[in-house]
Amino acid sequence: MKRSPSVAGQFYYGTAPKLTQQVTSYIDLSARKEKVIGAVCPHAGLMYSGAVAGAVYSVIDMPETFVLIGPNHTGLGARISLMESGEWEIPTGTFGIDERLAQKIAMNVPGVTKDAKAHMFEHSLEVQLPFIAYFSRHAKIVPISILSASVDECRLLGEGIAGVVASSGYSIVLIASSDMSHYVPDTAARQKDRKAIDKILALDAAGLYDVVVRERISMCGYLPVTTLLFAAKALGAVSARLVKYATSAEVSGDYDHVVGYAGIIVK
Repeated sequence: MKRSPSVAGQFYYGTAPKLTQQVTSYIDLSARKEKVIGAVCPHAGLMYSGAVAGAVYSVIDMPETFVLIGPNHTGLGARISLMESGEWEIPTGTFGIDERLAQKIAMNVPGVTKDAKAHMFEHSLEVQLPFIAYFSRHAKIVPISILSASVDECRLLGEGIAGVVASSGYSIVLIASSDMSHYVPDTAARQKDRKAIDKILALDAAGLYDVVVRERISMCGYLPVTTLLFAAKALGAVSARLVKYATSAEVSGDYDHVVGYAGIIVK
């Protein structure tokens, strides 16, 4: 099964030459490559969040496979949906799903449902692909979408993924796709986002889940990021670094209704 792009021409340019030019403008070619366990990356339209995403992907030493974990904005499909086979297409490349890894996750991790429907129109993982395509023509992907989950379900998912990754024998990087605060004033976004970012930098998965719920931080991908943190800790992560933070106001000029974007690597 081939998944055609859902947001080409909307979230990013729909032709290969223009998309390559767009992505190139956000890449830091002088950045030193680092081996990472995972990263947090935004998924808005590239004109808004591309600078943050580009900064993150510029420092990642490209693996053989990316496990992409994102929020389900559409409401379609199962609560935790894994697309276990096929290809994803964007204007600058086609990505095969790492079917062996996907099958192992589906078989060994509680709560995961094999389901392509959740991924058909969802943008949160698709928007990662132009950056991956820029650096690697051969990377494979495992797409996972989370509609809802308790903190314990995030832990089971994260630690389950970690167990499969640890036994794989080849390089895999986990990407949690998330934007931060949505449609609040710039100062409020920065204050609230800092509380969430501090928990991520402390590798505190349960703390992140708790602070987002308690403070009502409108961070759309807190479940994927919580899952990533549980997985990263199980894989031996000892540190995290904020690569770049921005809000949409820096592009739009509207400081009253902003969306925040954080790019973080976990090692």
